[in-house]
Amino acid sequence: MTPDEIFAVVRRNLLDVLPELTESQITLDHSMRELGANSIDRMDVVIATQDDLGVRVPAEQLTRANDLRSLVAVLSEHV
Repeated sequence: MTPDEIFAVVRRNLLDVLPELTESQITLDHSMRELGANSIDRMDVVIATQDDLGVRVPAEQLTRANDLRSLVAVLSEHV
């Protein structure tokens, strides 16, 4: 799976959790916090994305993801 495909999954899950966002607002350079996601929202997005991708990423690896680009990179290591 390519990084673009992983980003599409993350974006879809973000839109599910934060329906007030538009697809064009979600870029790799944003953090979920910048997009208005609280800690529970962020957890929901990450868990849903891991489920969709069929992976489990250790929490300590997820903590180094400061924006969506780095989240996609961490997820890519496990796909």
